[in-house]
Amino acid sequence: MGDWHKNSVLGPERAAYISPTKDVLNAGMIFTTHHDAPVALPDSMRVLSATVNRVTRSGEVLGADQRVTPYEGLKAMTLWPAYQHFEEKIKGSIEEGKQADFVILSANPLTVDPLTIADIKVLETINDGKTVYQRETVNTQASIGGDRDRQGCITSAGYQWCAAIKQCVRAWELAAEQGFDNNAAQFARFCDQ
Repeated sequence: MGDWHKNSVLGPERAAYISPTKDVLNAGMIFTTHHDAPVALPDSMRVLSATVNRVTRSGEVLGADQRVTPYEGLKAMTLWPAYQHFEEKIKGSIEEGKQADFVILSANPLTVDPLTIADIKVLETINDGKTVYQRETVNTQASIGGDRDRQGCITSAGYQWCAAIKQCVRAWELAAEQGFDNNAAQFARFCDQ
């Protein structure tokens, strides 16, 4: 999304200041992170990676001075949202007396190379002390871009191949840019020319 904001909406200087997380922390405030589901499939590790690395889909760093540590990024997904929702006494951290909501990951986001955070897989999800998700097959040797299709489009982020312009695009962004209705038939008509 950063590429689109930079190239189509805000320009480089303003786009580099999207979600000024480091400045928020430096000002003594907290922030929370989110994904754009249902616009894109939910993937919390991608959200953490984007918060920590600020690398766009094209590989450009957007706002390097706004990067935060993996620990701060995790707090923006756990402790700080609980506080934002006035639930910090029952959620947000693993403590006696709190609701036992947590995940088991394939790697530790605090110790891996930050550029590989997006490749970490959720192995198990525990909600209120009960397993609600368990990954069937585990590949701890995940590779960067492992969710790319054969054209290289990152499908979990909503990208699909458009043959007409020979690049990966998000249908809704292309529809807005090219002035056609955002639906599968119009996308196919434009891209499969």
